[in-house]
Amino acid sequence: MIAKMRAKIRVKTLIHGITLMLSLFFCLNTALPDGFIIIERPPAPPDISTHAVPPPVPLTVKYHRVRVQIDNQVAVTSIDQVFKNEYDVDLEGTYIFPLPGDASITDFAMYIDGTRISGEILDKDEARKVYEDIVRRMKDPGLLEYIGRNMFRARVYPVPKHGETRIELKYTQTLKYVSGICKYVYPLNTERFSPKPLEEVTISAEVKSKVPIKSIYSPSHRVDIIMKQFQADVSYEEKHVKPDRDFILYYTVSEKDLGLNLLCYKNPAEDGYFLMLLSPGQLEGRAINKDIIFILDTSGSMNGDKIRQAKDALRFCINNLRKGDRFNVIGFATGVIPYKHALTEVNEKSVNGTSSFIDDFDAKGGTNINDALKSSLRMFTGSGRPGMVVFLTDGEPTVGETDMKSILKNIEGANKTGARIFVFGVGYDVNSHLLDKIAETHRGLSEYVVPDENIEVKVSSFFSKISEPVLAETALKFGEIKTGEIYPLIMPDIFKGTQLVLLGRYKNAGSSAITLKGHVNGREQKFVYEGRFPDNDIENDFIPRVWASRKIGYLLSEVRLNGENRELIDEIVMLSKKYGIMTPYTSLLILEEETDYEEWGIRAEEAPAMKAEGERYKKAMESTSGGGAVSSAMDIMALKDTETADSPGLETVKHVGDKTFYLRNGVWVDSNYKKGTRVKDIKYLSKKYFDLLKIKPELGRYFAAAKNIMIVIDSKCYRVTE
Repeated sequence: MIAKMRAKIRVKTLIHGITLMLSLFFCLNTALPDGFIIIERPPAPPDISTHAVPPPVPLTVKYHRVRVQIDNQVAVTSIDQVFKNEYDVDLEGTYIFPLPGDASITDFAMYIDGTRISGEILDKDEARKVYEDIVRRMKDPGLLEYIGRNMFRARVYPVPKHGETRIELKYTQTLKYVSGICKYVYPLNTERFSPKPLEEVTISAEVKSKVPIKSIYSPSHRVDIIMKQFQADVSYEEKHVKPDRDFILYYTVSEKDLGLNLLCYKNPAEDGYFLMLLSPGQLEGRAINKDIIFILDTSGSMNGDKIRQAKDALRFCINNLRKGDRFNVIGFATGVIPYKHALTEVNEKSVNGTSSFIDDFDAKGGTNINDALKSSLRMFTGSGRPGMVVFLTDGEPTVGETDMKSILKNIEGANKTGARIFVFGVGYDVNSHLLDKIAETHRGLSEYVVPDENIEVKVSSFFSKISEPVLAETALKFGEIKTGEIYPLIMPDIFKGTQLVLLGRYKNAGSSAITLKGHVNGREQKFVYEGRFPDNDIENDFIPRVWASRKIGYLLSEVRLNGENRELIDEIVMLSKKYGIMTPYTSLLILEEETDYEEWGIRAEEAPAMKAEGERYKKAMESTSGGGAVSSAMDIMALKDTETADSPGLETVKHVGDKTFYLRNGVWVDSNYKKGTRVKDIKYLSKKYFDLLKIKPELGRYFAAAKNIMIVIDSKCYRVTE
């Protein structure tokens, strides 16, 4: 959904004055995967002077498949790549693979005319010379990303004209284990070399451990995960994409009942950031009994597929309740009709009776949201169990109390036991502000089922996630560490088969006991973990932007539900600029002066369209119902739940590690640069350029981003220009 939102504001860069010759030349330069074949002397286009020597180019890639097998911290990575020669002649090239640290090549398979091609491993000093040489000749800094890494290199000849060359590579490495966390990185950052998308990119990872696996988390890519106690399967697949960041995977192991692991990022000059992974672990086998009420809107607007799908969804939920749970089902339209007037135990008789009760639902009448929720909430008795309401409606309140403030007040008064309310809005005619406020106030979630989505599938999938709570009424304490701005703002319950990702800030560094409290079957339990909050650790540089995305989501939600105020707006703008996170609404806020166009590297002629989109989005934020209102609600929820450091979708914004760069007058400028800062100028590819890289190798990742770039590091500003 966030990708959809960002696509609305994508800035399209117009390229003028490119000759046909250059167009044809660049079409030959397609995606460069992590391992790549460099053609040292590509055939010159026919209209290039015979005296000119074309620079080296990477060969076209057909597909790129990666299989990772991790067994007790030993990772074996197998790569399968097929390259295509789109030229009219056979080619000779060099296959290069930048090796991760401590990796050992165990197999390299490439056969030409029945002969197996062998390769060599260069240490980082030898590899550095090769990287620098290719950068100089290709006039492209991308390889500087790999300065400091070893290299595997092999000569490839011939690559047949209009033919294919397949390469298989396997390497082994031992993953570091720090505080219960293992990290695997696969070098996939290739966008700078990719004028065309790769046809296919797939990564599959199998993780095994003798110690129970608690959590699996990727901050870089949206992955599918299948978790078992001692094994996890992870997969990522996309077609026609340009990979622009390394693939990163964290997994945690522990013998403890509940998994709690901590990742931190801190620059000594400012407060730190932390990301915490919470997972049920061994508590999964001890799911606790719950009280749950399902409320279904049976008003006339639910007629047809809506009511049929909703009834099937309810049956799925009822049939998957656990023995020991208590439940009820309520249908409402103009009036409220409960299955029972109190919660009932789960047994064969009650399940069968409820199924017959659901069969009799008929779509007719108005929408009495107020009475439906009030009557259901009064059924909870404070039993010590988690109390939940699953509320499904497709319309605004039209019967009984219809004023939003009064409904919210009445629901708050009725919810004496603190039951969590999970809301499903069906279609575009719902009052999205009312539903979101109900969910937010009562510690639940709001979901939306838009037209053409299947209600049964969405509700059933959601219920499967919350059907087995293992720890309720959770609370965290951080001991001596001063923390704040933790998202989500309200700690949710922890459910079987799920993991909770929390992000926050911290001030003082050091080690401290982290205490997690919660209720299991009405009794409080306490879990204590040792956490280390470093004073200087910049390895996990994705954390600040994930945290900022979540905070912007919460601030936008506050604006949407309670109206604008200057303090909120200023904070949204500040975060957007610092972290390079723009939404249609923030584009409206930011583009107020012509100088703001420069700030974001946006041409003045592009601004009116962006501001118009921002105006439409602002109206959608203010609207309570309709497609725009539901869309903005879903966009904001996606920001609030962000777990990956996605690209911003703007061609004038670039993220490298913890830094954000804006394109201004052809130069990528660090967002930390302040006017008046003393700048040291360096000529691109000059001796000073490479000497500085030797002194400060950490600059390689930033220099790799562009030929013209301005970087602030260690309180110094360097400006590289061609």
